[in-house]
Amino acid sequence: MKWIYLAIAIIGEVLATSALKESQGFTKLVPSIIVVVGYSIAFYCLSLTLKEVSIGVAYAIWAGAGMFLIAMIGYFRFDQKLDLAAVLGITLIAAGVVIINAFSKSVSH
Repeated sequence: MKWIYLAIAIIGEVLATSALKESQGFTKLVPSIIVVVGYSIAFYCLSLTLKEVSIGVAYAIWAGAGMFLIAMIGYFRFDQKLDLAAVLGITLIAAGVVIINAFSKSVSH
């Protein structure tokens, strides 16, 4: 269940961050509501995850996956191009998340 909570936290954070861009500084009502609800869900589910997963590992996965997904949304939805350095950095962070999940003894599977 801890991984489901973490996945929900990641999805909530990604939706909220995407809506944050759409809210135009909280001047648009619907995206602003999505921001508040999305971040509320994200932090609540992250708090449930932290009952069973160490904070460092949970945050690394949450931040890494969220960063990768937001970069993809920025590219496809907002037409924000990434240069080689950005792609390389994102790839290294994603690789770090995979390494943590596959090999770390700090993660219980």
